Amino acid sequence: MSFLSSLAAVLVISYLAGSLPFGFIIGKCHGLDIRREGSGNIGATNVTRVIGPWWGKLCFLLDFLKGLCPAAAAVLLVKHGVLEDPHHLLPAAATLAVVLGHIYPVFLKFKGGKGIATAAGAIFPLCPAAVILGFLSWAVVFLITRYVSLASITAALVLPATAAILHFFHLPGATRSLPSVILFILLGILAILKHLSNIKRLLNGTESRFSKSDKRG
Repeated sequence: MSFLSSLAAVLVISYLAGSLPFGFIIGKCHGLDIRREGSGNIGATNVTRVIGPWWGKLCFLLDFLKGLCPAAAAVLLVKHGVLEDPHHLLPAAATLAVVLGHIYPVFLKFKGGKGIATAAGAIFPLCPAAVILGFLSWAVVFLITRYVSLASITAALVLPATAAILHFFHLPGATRSLPSVILFILLGILAILKHLSNIKRLLNGTESRFSKSDKRG
């Protein structure tokens, strides 16, 4: 299989996987259009607030896994020589396509979520240490402030910064692919851009904190 054929297959399959709108599906299983409830987002936070914490956790897990699977498959297929990848681009291409699929899903007229969980899942096979530190930073900021948006923005900054430091200083757990590091930085910027409305509300003091009273059960 030539590189261009491999690249095309990875991009299409990863994008379609990312387009699977698990939050929307969970909402429909409860007789709801999650896009018309709460914040209108199809991600785990809105599912938690509208439907309940366990369904929110399930949504996060499914979004994480739909990012993980295409990227991990690309890594393994390249490693075992099934796909030709002379430029070390296919895992990064899978990561980019699956995240764009979540943000711009073909199944929901290209209106999706913010891509945090899916991006974390996709990046994990390439640089697990960066994802782990990103999750830790998310947890610390959320527990202190109860702002999901601020925690997500923090993780979007910490994850690519960690990946870049590991790569350029040749530390254990680093990805050896410079294109992947560049992609992580671009995805971090995209995540922040998707949170611009949240940033404005944070600055204005009108952003909603996450609390137990937001949960239906």
